Amino acid sequence: MEDLDGLILLPHLRVQNANAVSGPLTWGFPPPSAFAGWVHALHRDLAEPEIALDGVGIVCHAFEPQTYRPGGRYHNRFCLTRNPVGKDGKPMGTVEEGRAHLEVSLLIGVQGDLDQEDGELLAKQVLQKALTRRLAGGSLLEPGTHKRFRPDYLELSGYLEGDQEQFRKFRRKMLPGFALMNRHRVLEEHLEEMRQQNPRATSLDALLELVRLNVDPVLEDPQDPEKVTWQASRTRPGWLVPLPIGYGAISPLYAPGEVQNTRDPETPFRFVECLYSLGEWVSPHRLDYPQELLWHHQADPQAGVYLFTQPEIN
Repeated sequence: MEDLDGLILLPHLRVQNANAVSGPLTWGFPPPSAFAGWVHALHRDLAEPEIALDGVGIVCHAFEPQTYRPGGRYHNRFCLTRNPVGKDGKPMGTVEEGRAHLEVSLLIGVQGDLDQEDGELLAKQVLQKALTRRLAGGSLLEPGTHKRFRPDYLELSGYLEGDQEQFRKFRRKMLPGFALMNRHRVLEEHLEEMRQQNPRATSLDALLELVRLNVDPVLEDPQDPEKVTWQASRTRPGWLVPLPIGYGAISPLYAPGEVQNTRDPETPFRFVECLYSLGEWVSPHRLDYPQELLWHHQADPQAGVYLFTQPEIN
């Protein structure tokens, strides 16, 4: 975090048909891994050894899942397509996939000796490279001509107090919207509270209790126990959501080429499963420092854990 020299803002990117199946248990907004991997690909496209793109902040302005609700049912279904047609002229079998249209602003950390003018040129170059790549499986639409679609660069001072003052004006360009934040500490605290009542409670129990909407009866008149009203409530305040934050190993680390039909035969391989934690959507005007927005890779191959985390700034 201390090594960041600047931030690139790619505002109001419109993504069509992004992947809406973020994990094996949930669907909705794409996970941080989709955006972090996208930024890593942009870093490789730049091919400039003196400049590195490190970390990505995610701010959502619009989310439109491609779903419909059949008549008489209480849950949505994905809008599916069957294309192209087969050799016999008939449509192919349907493979279920979730899609969504997004409008997001991305804040990308930059490492490199750049002044404001060079940073603005780099921001334009990164936007041009970004338009040639898919984001979370979706296609990026051509940005509009309005100034709110123009990329921007923020030169950091290297001090939290100075960065806070600069970010106060910069974050206005990300409004209105909601930033995706990691709230794993809230999940751990709630798990400890639950274990005081139930020692067998698990992290999954705590996660489900935090993100679900409870509808409880409220007795209006003690003299009339049959007269109640139903009120919706949550365990904790805030827009809390289940969030896939990485992968955990379920197999040993195999040597390159030991497992057949892998994507890269020259890289060590292992089987993994999705790891969940707690996330929260927060308005950017409630954030003080730009660094706390950024998601970073954090890998521990010895422990078999590959996570995406955000720095904690006190």
